[in-house]
Amino acid sequence: MFFIIMLSVGDAEQTEQIGHVNTVFKALGRDDQVVVEVFDDPKVENIACYISRAVIGGIIGALGVATDPSRMSISCIKTGPVRILARLDEGPEGEVVFAQAQNWAFKRLKISRMVDRKRKVLIYLAWSTELIEGSYFNNINVVPLN
Repeated sequence: MFFIIMLSVGDAEQTEQIGHVNTVFKALGRDDQVVVEVFDDPKVENIACYISRAVIGGIIGALGVATDPSRMSISCIKTGPVRILARLDEGPEGEVVFAQAQNWAFKRLKISRMVDRKRKVLIYLAWSTELIEGSYFNNINVVPLN
């Protein structure tokens, strides 16, 4: 169990928090929030993806045992000339380029990158998984390569 917790904590370092807004007041602990974070695609230079996601506050949030809702949004942007740094997985499921724990054990927010060579675009899909049942909530963003 300790090993799983350590893996979850390490994933959060992949993003940089830009800001947040409080959505629900909590008398004890921080308020529930919508957090905005950014990460750079590890294989594609000059593409940054911004994620907004719900984060549970209160005492259970402060203790790290809350399960954040599977609600997220993503927007990716070119910040300069796009350069592919490594081979991209062009299979139908794409490639997970980001994963972050949404609770202390088995729920994860993931971002997958898919390639559409015909239209010369990269597709970024935000989705979540759980050990028993995932969520249908997802969000998509498309970035042109040219």
